[in-house]
Amino acid sequence: MSAALSNIRVLDLSRILAGPWAGQILADLGAEVIKVERPGVGDDTRGWGPPYLQDANGHNTDEAAYYHAANRNKQSVTIDFTQPEGQRLVRELAAKSDVVIENFKVGGLAAYGLDYAALKALNPKLIYCSITGFGQDGPYAKRAGYDFMIQGLGGLMSLSGHPDGEPGAGPMKVGVALTDILTGLYSAVAILAALAHRDRTGEGQSIDMALLDVQVACLANQAMNYLTTGTPPKRLGNAHPNIVPYQDFPTADGNMILAIGNDSQFRKFCEVAGLPALAGDSRFSTNSARVAHRAELIPLLRQTTVFKSTAEWIALLEQAGVPCGPINNLAEMFADPQVIARGLRLDLPHPVAGSVPQVASPLRLSASPVEYRHAAPQLGAHTDAVLQGLLGLDAARLAELRAAKVV
Repeated sequence: MSAALSNIRVLDLSRILAGPWAGQILADLGAEVIKVERPGVGDDTRGWGPPYLQDANGHNTDEAAYYHAANRNKQSVTIDFTQPEGQRLVRELAAKSDVVIENFKVGGLAAYGLDYAALKALNPKLIYCSITGFGQDGPYAKRAGYDFMIQGLGGLMSLSGHPDGEPGAGPMKVGVALTDILTGLYSAVAILAALAHRDRTGEGQSIDMALLDVQVACLANQAMNYLTTGTPPKRLGNAHPNIVPYQDFPTADGNMILAIGNDSQFRKFCEVAGLPALAGDSRFSTNSARVAHRAELIPLLRQTTVFKSTAEWIALLEQAGVPCGPINNLAEMFADPQVIARGLRLDLPHPVAGSVPQVASPLRLSASPVEYRHAAPQLGAHTDAVLQGLLGLDAARLAELRAAKVV
């Protein structure tokens, strides 16, 4: 079976997470992704450790685990495009590519002749995806943007964390760089849409992706709650602003999640929990009433959930059709039978470490499935092959470029 994007070549000039995440999605779908990195340094995340990959003797390599989260299936080519000859090489690669991904500051690549206008002149069908913190225009356009900053400025942190008055109250970021990841996902969607447009019209185009735009867009129901009422939502910890009970509850040996989405499920929970009177109480019989009387209901449920273990509750509630679940750490998550059955952990070969553990792509296509060709590449591993194969450089020319520290 042929991978969905096996006919597409992507020139990935990005680093850190949002751009590389988009590039990895396209690479998993079969695209040829050429990652251009700085000679001797590479993507910043190569050094973002510990932890680092270890070699056969148990010694740390120079490749951080972080780097391997977003760069599998790519080829690494080292080019110093601050030098004129390096700029020429990147332009030649762009002329032979379908997509360019970059996440430099606004206008940052224009000085090297690698901006959209310059590359479009060489390749009118090129799709050029720029990822920045704040977009190509507006008063913040020139600012650097990082995930943590955007989670704060973009409103997400105002919704995350314990409510005021509770121990540890205060805004909290999400435990992974979620804005970067969501921006990578949206960027991949935009690139696929641009490719579909090109298939119909023959036209390339530029894509302006901003972390702030993505963060605001992903506030979803919370943004609508504010726009509808004019009242900013408050932090609710693990509780839901529109559904009750939909949060964590203490058990005899830890905590569990109760995710009741309708009144029928609430009645079933009350039956299992031995609290039939609550289901008939007008304060709690409908979700709207439960939201209004949240402060009265939740303590009553907590007083009951502490008398059974998490496993006992899950067994009883699942049998009754009440959505619930444990709160796993990552060791427990990767050991979960459903995670194992879905093959969400895999291993890919690596020339130094032997193999690299990976998290599988969630994309499941029946006719053009995701491909796992190799782990994230070592720095510059494909420089000679790419420059020889695509640009026709011979060994002598490569030696000259290497001596001049262009590659």
